[in-house]
Amino acid sequence: MKAVFAGLLLLAAAQPAVVAAAPTIPLTIRGSHMRHFRVETAATPESQERGLMYRKYMPADQGMIFPMEPPRPATFWMKNTYLPLDIIFIGPDHRIISIAARAKPLSEDLIPCPQPVAAVLELNGGVAAKQGIKPGDVVEW
Repeated sequence: MKAVFAGLLLLAAAQPAVVAAAPTIPLTIRGSHMRHFRVETAATPESQERGLMYRKYMPADQGMIFPMEPPRPATFWMKNTYLPLDIIFIGPDHRIISIAARAKPLSEDLIPCPQPVAAVLELNGGVAAKQGIKPGDVVEW
């Protein structure tokens, strides 16, 4: 019985804590249309490292933004991320540089943007294509 209890304790300790969503802010993408989202801000090194890891659901009109101050090249991955995501790299002029569409959940493949970015936006996978979001669009938050 002690061995079973100890095993359950180890299993519980190995599971990530439930991650509460941070407060959201409005974000708008201007291109051929206006698109509005509510996004969490990953402003601290800890929240940027965690990102959307371990989440199993995100509403269609929500996402997460990773501000980069000062702007710099960025590389993301999908380790411990269960949701397919569109990873949107935003330049210092707030224009979209590139979009990594439908990044594969749980992948450790690196997704780079060698150009300096002011922010990276993560939305549910497929949202960018569905809403016609493309490089050159302006992102305001």
